[in-house]
Amino acid sequence: MKNIIVVGSQWGDEGKGKIVDWLSEKADVVVRFQGGHNAGHTLVVKNVTYKLKLLPSGIVRKKKISIIGNGVVIDPWALVEEIDQIKKLGIKITDKNLYIAENAPLILPIHKELDGIREDSKSTDKIGTTRRGIGPAYEDKVGRRAIRVMDLENKSNLSKRIEMMLYHHNSIRKGLGKSKINKKKLIDSLIKISPKILKYTKPVWMKLDELKRKNKKILFEGAQGILLDIDHGTYPFVTSSNTVSGAALAGTGCGPSTINYILGIVKAYTTRVGEGPFPTELKNEIGIKIGKKGKEFGTVTNRKRRCGWFDAVLVKQSCTISGINGVAITKIDVLDEFKELYVCIGYKLNGKKINYFPSSLQDQKKVKPIYKKMRGWLQNTSGIKKWKHLPTNAKNYINFIKKFCKVEISSISTSPKREDTIMLKNPFKKN
Repeated sequence: MKNIIVVGSQWGDEGKGKIVDWLSEKADVVVRFQGGHNAGHTLVVKNVTYKLKLLPSGIVRKKKISIIGNGVVIDPWALVEEIDQIKKLGIKITDKNLYIAENAPLILPIHKELDGIREDSKSTDKIGTTRRGIGPAYEDKVGRRAIRVMDLENKSNLSKRIEMMLYHHNSIRKGLGKSKINKKKLIDSLIKISPKILKYTKPVWMKLDELKRKNKKILFEGAQGILLDIDHGTYPFVTSSNTVSGAALAGTGCGPSTINYILGIVKAYTTRVGEGPFPTELKNEIGIKIGKKGKEFGTVTNRKRRCGWFDAVLVKQSCTISGINGVAITKIDVLDEFKELYVCIGYKLNGKKINYFPSSLQDQKKVKPIYKKMRGWLQNTSGIKKWKHLPTNAKNYINFIKKFCKVEISSISTSPKREDTIMLKNPFKKN
């Protein structure tokens, strides 16, 4: 049986929720491996809408195991609130179907506050974060001062760990003219919530090894997109974790032999939330039209997304970096009303043509897209479930993406409904 990693292959918001939902129905185990509650999936199962931020998509299905890996940063209050909300919708969550890595770092109120201070500062560039404390929490992890889930088990040890963290944070706060953190209040709030988190805690790497040996189908569910990766994205306008497929291994304690298939998700066009370079962005009526038809607003933040033409150079780069085996294309129906479509096939930088997206922010800002003009189909594709029923020009568009990016197309989504999908390859089945 195949174990699959699903990663967004643009700037996030590619429609992973629908694809992951379909795959999670066929998986035995669904695992989150990076990010925090700054990214979300919206699932609709039997006419019930679930908006998930930290919980893996498998949680809404019976007899599935959901795992939050060590690569995720967890806001314990946000997680408990999300669990309570999902329970109210009739979902049973116990220590038998939800496991949380004991070595996952926590997001604390001081992280959220610092995130907001930086975003509001006139002395630093605005990154466009969700102000949920994700970045500062990852900083503490790398700085070896993070509070991890396991630290909640012992109040004496927790006090020592908090002391180390506050030595760092109070120095920063003093420089920013902010008051010191009340240590006792912070510890008391963590002790109060700890029983609600600790009951789900396990050595996740060990549990996953056990499940692998039982030949369970495991789905590793990524958040955000590859172009927001801390190393390979549009730095510094990126998230604070690795979003590439390899992060699934480090973020859960699994070895490379665990993975059999890597599925990338892309929209039929391109969107981006927040600040940062966007070569194919359309700051005109076409961009507005795409945004309205695609309902381009964030699941978690409700922020309006910037819209542009499909950037095949960026997607090809993402596929290469993440070793993607197949691509699922979403929202093809959003392009139904366009007579002409454009696909970016290269860039001009300082008068020269290049076939990759450079790492330098200055160069990223200067590149100009080179487009291939394609004919639109001007036909309704919404709800189509078979390849043969797609308009010829829609097939041409998809086949061009396949050929340019040198990757197979696994599925095509023709509406937000999970059943409106053209399935060309089931990633769980053997070749």
